[in-house]
Amino acid sequence: MKSLKKIACTACAVLLAFSLVAQERSAEDEYLSTVEDVVITELANSDERDNKLVALQYLESAVEDGRVSPDMMVALDHLAGEGINTQSRQGGRLVNNYPDIRAKACDLLAKVPTPEAKTTLKNIALADNEPMVITAAVRSLGEIGMNDNDDVVNTIAWANKKNAVLNPTSSLAFEVLVAYEKIADKVQDKSAMIQSVGQIATNYHYVKPVRDRALALLKTLQTGNSGSNKKESK
Repeated sequence: MKSLKKIACTACAVLLAFSLVAQERSAEDEYLSTVEDVVITELANSDERDNKLVALQYLESAVEDGRVSPDMMVALDHLAGEGINTQSRQGGRLVNNYPDIRAKACDLLAKVPTPEAKTTLKNIALADNEPMVITAAVRSLGEIGMNDNDDVVNTIAWANKKNAVLNPTSSLAFEVLVAYEKIADKVQDKSAMIQSVGQIATNYHYVKPVRDRALALLKTLQTGNSGSNKKESK
């Protein structure tokens, strides 16, 4: 009996020890997470471009590990709009216009497929003037794949139309087509998308492989529409 009591007591002691260790680790993990949030926030809000790059490195690691916190999402949103939504000026000159920072943040937002990320990307696609940033935003919108009430397809179509006039870029046109391909089956009214693809197919500012892809997508959309019309007529 005494030996059984000793074994039971030992087992209880071991379980208690493990419980205390687990609690300590949990508290430590929470503390480290909080510290990381603070570090990322401070770096993202810094006036120095290099600090923002370091913040993006931390954020990329967090995204890849699947441990993105609400504070990190705020930092990503801030970096995606750096120089657009938040502007710092000296002597009337914009000093925080960092397209590469915004583009990288847009790429990372694709890996956090939430409605909030989609909203940020839509806003950037509409507000930004840099093709590389708009390209990243459009690419990420396609990867997220949400298209509630055709909000995303209409955003992409408008962004493409604006840039086709102001600064036609083959890389942006290509990503527009890829995004359309990814969300085509979620589009209710395809008219804006079809017009947008048609504009790319006939715009000779774009390289031939991009125009050819646009023509191929038009044929696919036409086939899909024909199939839908046949089903409705039945």
